[in-house]
Amino acid sequence: MKRFEYMTLDVPTQGLWSNQINAQELTNKLNQLGAKGWEVISTVDLNRSQGATKSLLVMLKREID
Repeated sequence: MKRFEYMTLDVPTQGLWSNQINAQELTNKLNQLGAKGWEVISTVDLNRSQGATKSLLVMLKREID
């Protein structure tokens, strides 16, 4: 039977009013984790009041022996 371990990344937005995620930083981090066997399985947009994005929650998994 396959077994997995899981990880969550909380990726905060940048800028007081812009609420943007640095795509290049996120890509670099995901590539580093992918090289270690991690795979993104889901993302969730976490909101502040009035719908502004606070952060992006990224869930990953990898198979363990």
